[in-house]
Amino acid sequence: MPLLPPAPRRTRPARLLLGLLAALLALGLLAFAQHLRLFERGWFFVREWRHTAEWRERSLWLPDYRVAIEARPIEGLEDDISALTFDPGRRSLFTVTNATPELLELSLDGRILRRIALHGFGDPEAIEYIAPGVFVISDERDQRLIKVRVDDSATALDARDGQQLALGIEHADDNKGFEGLAYDSAGQRLFVAKERDPMRIYEIRGFPHVDAAQPLAVQVQDDPQRDRRLFVRDLSSLQYDSASGHLLALSDESRLVLELDSHGRPISSLSLLAGQHGLQRSVPQAEGIALDDAGNLYLVSEPNLFYLFHKPAD
Repeated sequence: MPLLPPAPRRTRPARLLLGLLAALLALGLLAFAQHLRLFERGWFFVREWRHTAEWRERSLWLPDYRVAIEARPIEGLEDDISALTFDPGRRSLFTVTNATPELLELSLDGRILRRIALHGFGDPEAIEYIAPGVFVISDERDQRLIKVRVDDSATALDARDGQQLALGIEHADDNKGFEGLAYDSAGQRLFVAKERDPMRIYEIRGFPHVDAAQPLAVQVQDDPQRDRRLFVRDLSSLQYDSASGHLLALSDESRLVLELDSHGRPISSLSLLAGQHGLQRSVPQAEGIALDDAGNLYLVSEPNLFYLFHKPAD
């Protein structure tokens, strides 16, 4: 029986090359994981599970939410939808589109009730309910906040007619400006989310100016420690919950909604991936969230999809 020739031995340079390639691959995977904040996200999920009993009764507790309306197309809408806010007096939702600037009023099941043209708005990205008939709209690229009044007969709004606040806080090229708004009516604080590069949540007091008898005094604050805790890749929308004093932060790229406590610490989350919370498919491009006074969570995704999440009855 002939003997098989011995397998060729790898030379020392070949072994060094293989070791170098393995090291580079490991570093690449490590950098990718860090880019997606996977380690922080994994550790958060462990802590979320461990603290369920502590936080469930004192928060919105997003893990309990389940989808009730999934990816319903908003009929009659072709432009990209962006942002969402709840009007408790009208029992309806408001959103904006930016390709052809419009303000839309939606029913709570995602039907268009009326359309209002927006003039003088370059790139409206967010809208927030402030008081009956009063809203703030953000113009992303110009970093402008514009107070508007919407009555029952409104068919068009002009940015020049509204109170404005321009904030040149960060460079905002390439659609990375103000993406989300949330309002704390009791504390009269307006939260403003900058999408990324860097990702920030600013707290503004004094705008919109609600008391004409008082002088205009605007304060802008940020919280770098809180923002560093956000293990998401971008911010698409914000929502303030007056019952708990907590803030919801929506991330399109991370496909996640985070609940932040009053100290800015993430305490619960809602995944927008298929198979989570009853979703059949992942939410493609989440752009806005809103919370009503019954705790129902509404979400819109570009270009025209509508979602409703709620807590099933026990």
